[in-house]
Amino acid sequence: QLTSMQDEGENWLRDGFYAETLDDERLVPNLFVDQLIRIEDVTDEIKEAMSVGETDSDKIESRDSTKAKIISEREAESGLVCKIVTLYNGGKFSLYYYKRYSDIRLVMAPDFQIAATGWDWDNFTYPRYELDFMFYRAYDENGKPVKSNNHFTWSKKGAEEGEPIFVVGRPGHTDRLLSVSNLEYLRDVVYTNRLALYEELYQVYFELFSKYPERESELLNSVMGFGNGRKSYAGRLFGLSKPELMKKKESFENELRKKVKESPELNEKYGKLWDEIEKVVTELRKTSAQYYGYAPQRRGAAVYFTIAQKLIEYAHEMQKDGEQRSPLYNEENLEKTVGDIYPDSIDVEFNNLLLRAHANTVTSILAKDDLLLNKLYGSNTGNDAVQYALSKTLISTIEDSSLIFSLTPDEILKADDSFIQFVLQSNIIFDSLSVERRNLENTLTILNQKLGEAVFEVFGENISPDATSTIRISDGVIKGYEYNGTIAPGKTTYYGLWDRYISFGKKTYPWGLHPRWKTPPAELDLSIPIGFASTNDIVGGNSGSSLINKNMEVVGLAHDGNLESLAGHFIFDETNNRTVSTDSWGLLESLKHVYK
Repeated sequence: QLTSMQDEGENWLRDGFYAETLDDERLVPNLFVDQLIRIEDVTDEIKEAMSVGETDSDKIESRDSTKAKIISEREAESGLVCKIVTLYNGGKFSLYYYKRYSDIRLVMAPDFQIAATGWDWDNFTYPRYELDFMFYRAYDENGKPVKSNNHFTWSKKGAEEGEPIFVVGRPGHTDRLLSVSNLEYLRDVVYTNRLALYEELYQVYFELFSKYPERESELLNSVMGFGNGRKSYAGRLFGLSKPELMKKKESFENELRKKVKESPELNEKYGKLWDEIEKVVTELRKTSAQYYGYAPQRRGAAVYFTIAQKLIEYAHEMQKDGEQRSPLYNEENLEKTVGDIYPDSIDVEFNNLLLRAHANTVTSILAKDDLLLNKLYGSNTGNDAVQYALSKTLISTIEDSSLIFSLTPDEILKADDSFIQFVLQSNIIFDSLSVERRNLENTLTILNQKLGEAVFEVFGENISPDATSTIRISDGVIKGYEYNGTIAPGKTTYYGLWDRYISFGKKTYPWGLHPRWKTPPAELDLSIPIGFASTNDIVGGNSGSSLINKNMEVVGLAHDGNLESLAGHFIFDETNNRTVSTDSWGLLESLKHVYK
């Protein structure tokens, strides 16, 4: 948000922002705050609609159309924003009513350096020494600041270790109710492939970031974003690769299956469920390499693939009679459409790095001897793959690409061009696999819904439903833990901030400090806590959640978790899963003594 909102000459990532008066606050485009008003159970309506469907795809379609109808009707009746929340994988459906505030204004943001000290290195780690916060103000429909009788006050000294504290926030998504076979598929296929992509894309942006420090504001979000993604998937993979974690998942599954078999009624409904899930997962595994290897890139695609895709579309359209072509290829639009196929300029260095990332990623998925991949990269990876692909194409420069348009549509589609042939052939295979896999995934969705129903029928609400990006409260205490052969403290203090800065040579990256922070203010007591680790159960989506004590006073603000917490996507282990937060006491002291 910051870089898009600042005026010319301002650098909010570097210096932060503060509105000294209400008039100085900046409206944040496309940001809203939803306040949960009430919850209504709509399980019966949706399940009744789904029961009419003959196939799994029919059931999914009925579910979605019924949800849309309910939302439309209830929003019209209430004047509130409505959302249907799926609990227990579809064992229960709840309708949430929200009052929406769309006028949100930025009051204060600290400099990025203090909000993310350690940058991608300290992300998902602890001990941590950062003040990761921003302040906003919500305005009502009359343009007046919202005044609420119900709100959290601020704790002056934060929480003590061992004192009960509560996270109030919106955990995004977990998969704790999935079967073991489904988790193994995520581990072996889905997360392995995603990690490979994030690792390569991170290297692209970090390489440019290191080479061109003057482009920091342009590249920083990508470095942090892909760095966050690769750590997230690496942490999940690490958790699913731990035998003790999988043993716990197997133990829970065995207990559930035993209870199902003990009841003739439940056994009739759910007894074959796990075998059916494993059968679908096995079928998905068979096509996963080609599906992920040939998938059109949604993030980080080199421009050469985009040009090739547009040329293929152009050739297909030009093979049709005039009246059958899409509007973009009508006579009056054709010249502009053709002109848009090739960009005005290409950042060759950047796109060649993206091409290298693609070569390395898909080779790890498909292997070097894949025929299509071999035609594109010639059994090479890294920079050799880039040079090979570019030597076999006519679309790497504007001058060469002009030759393409001298060819007939048939000749374009048959051209011996590395990118055109890879995109053309891989699209055919991917589209075919997508249909097949969509049906399998619909079946898996229905089976997972039944699994959620089984969990709910056996254990009731003693087992929490998976996270759904909706309000939850999690209890815990501030508590250290063993890690890396030593022990992490429950709280970290301001002393650690300057220790990191000085220990790493006072360099800007990654533990540098803004000039306002380089010398500790005399008034700031460095023994005051800046952050803490707690046993609250949170996941991605909880960033920015309030931590409160039993008196509903704010004692902290959640950043994320430690590396061990990433396995919390599947199971919560209080031994070393920790929420990492800014301490309210240290935050308030910084507002007074550093930001004035």
